[in-house]
Amino acid sequence: MRTVDKPAAGKAGAEAETGKVVVAEECIPQVSWKNRAISAYCHETMTPAQHPARVMAPPRLADGSELVMRVMPLPADTNGNGDIFGGWIMAQVDLAGAVLPSRVAKGRIATVAVNQFLFKQTVSVGDLLSFYARIERIGNTSVTVHVEVYAERNPANLQVVKVTEANLTYVAIDKDGRPRPIPRD
Repeated sequence: MRTVDKPAAGKAGAEAETGKVVVAEECIPQVSWKNRAISAYCHETMTPAQHPARVMAPPRLADGSELVMRVMPLPADTNGNGDIFGGWIMAQVDLAGAVLPSRVAKGRIATVAVNQFLFKQTVSVGDLLSFYARIERIGNTSVTVHVEVYAERNPANLQVVKVTEANLTYVAIDKDGRPRPIPRD
């Protein structure tokens, strides 16, 4: 174990406030998904080839979409062609899409419509899928969400590709399953 200086989140260079952090054996990484490089708090630089498991998806995309779920498909999720079954991907998108509407609705929600669903590329066993969501519209009883899915492939020569995107609408429901107003606070 050793103690290293840790820059404050969101600050760089002369603006960075430092604190002490204790780390075990290796430095704590700070990840740059775009550059595929990892800078540790102790100012060492590592590439994905040196530490591929440490490359992480960013918590937000440039358009404000939020990382709401990550999952790796298994061989049991494949179709007859050996690709991941589209229905499995749709179910995962439905789960990921429900995260933000459930926060907004502050209670139960149900999927009321899949407005658009595009499969852009096939998904394979071993792809690590990152699901990003952003709210498109909040109505009286419903919330419409846009979901984008990115696959991280080939850790030795990392590729990140958009594989799916969809627009879904969820409705807030009461204990009896009837639509209820979205709270406005």
